[in-house]
Amino acid sequence: MIRRLDSATSDFQSQLQALLAFETSQDPQVDARVADILADVKARGDAAVVEYTNRFDGTSAQTLADLELTQDELKAAFERLPAERRDALVAAAERVRRYHERQKMASWSYHDEDGTLLGQQITALDRVGIYVPGGKAAYPSSVLMNAIPAHVAGVPEIIMVVPTPKGEKNDLVLAAAHVAGVSRVFTVGGAQAVGALAYGTQTIRQVDKVTGPGNAYVAAAKRAVFGIVGIDMVAGPSEILVICDGGTDPDWVAMDLFSQAEHDEIAQAILLCPDAAYINAVEASIARLLPTMTRRDIIEASLSNRGALIKVADLDDACTISNYIAPEHLELSVAEPEAWVGKLRHAGAIFMGRFTSESLGDYCAGPNHVLPTARTARFASPLGVYDFQKRTSLINVSEAGAQQLGRIASVLAHGEGLTAHACAAELRLK
Repeated sequence: MIRRLDSATSDFQSQLQALLAFETSQDPQVDARVADILADVKARGDAAVVEYTNRFDGTSAQTLADLELTQDELKAAFERLPAERRDALVAAAERVRRYHERQKMASWSYHDEDGTLLGQQITALDRVGIYVPGGKAAYPSSVLMNAIPAHVAGVPEIIMVVPTPKGEKNDLVLAAAHVAGVSRVFTVGGAQAVGALAYGTQTIRQVDKVTGPGNAYVAAAKRAVFGIVGIDMVAGPSEILVICDGGTDPDWVAMDLFSQAEHDEIAQAILLCPDAAYINAVEASIARLLPTMTRRDIIEASLSNRGALIKVADLDDACTISNYIAPEHLELSVAEPEAWVGKLRHAGAIFMGRFTSESLGDYCAGPNHVLPTARTARFASPLGVYDFQKRTSLINVSEAGAQQLGRIASVLAHGEGLTAHACAAELRLK
């Protein structure tokens, strides 16, 4: 059901590359359909959004206002939840907020000896849109992870869009919007929702950035509107990589692999371990536990398609391989994780120690669960407060400073053949 690899074999690198290979380009037909929808939304605004939503989600709205939820409705959804769920939602939100408060950047400046001021001004985006998936599953955690960093950053307006097929609304998702301080919520999904956020309509004001996961149509739409608005990323299938020294309960590791495999048939779950007997034990746990899973068919397909149990020479070897894979989620399930974490350069998030299951990070540990996938952790970072703030350079050159800087700029501008640049600097020289 799940392949076995060994890093000592001569063809291991090619086998690893084949395992990691994933075609991230979109279906041309999806791209073409999305382009048509976006063009229509751009041209007709509310009317197009309502038309596509009624067609795709089986709703019967007359206007886009019919698809907006009030703050009272969000609060009512929160109050309808069982007390245990309300408490869990509030506790998770508080932990996420507390973590992200530490990410806030502050403006700064300094003066040169001649009195010139140089610095950086930090400002929040004016308006952001967050996309929350709906349909097959409900994702209140996605609401928290997208809205709370924006709120902490100081974004004054957060617009949430969430599809509600056949008009069925999920109280937990709406309650999360209430807890996270979302400004407006529209029960709209798909490419038309991304278009509405990116271009603006008669009812929805254009946002500065769109964040949040979605299906192939949502991903294609985000890619298409990038440049008109910012986006967080175009995410691929979920991934987990576990590095284990053989000392963790094999059932724990098997279930941690399941935790990401159950997302999608093309999700990826990999174990790196130097102990062959332990790998056998994990494989046995997989076989025994899989029939008990409610999403066992998805898990089995994921493990068969893209999963692997890999025998490595030692933990150093495991770290080297992990850095190549650059996984979204990396569990460092070893006796002394602090001794190894410094060797792990590329990962979206590192879960250290035997008790740190990846699922805790998905919901309530505090750090963001929106993470780079498909090896992009080599250059990308988790979603955070910094994604909802921007930096503006500050330059206030004194009269004395202009004398020195003007001469430098003049020389370089003439060297580039830009005479007006040079003259602008020279006119300020005494």
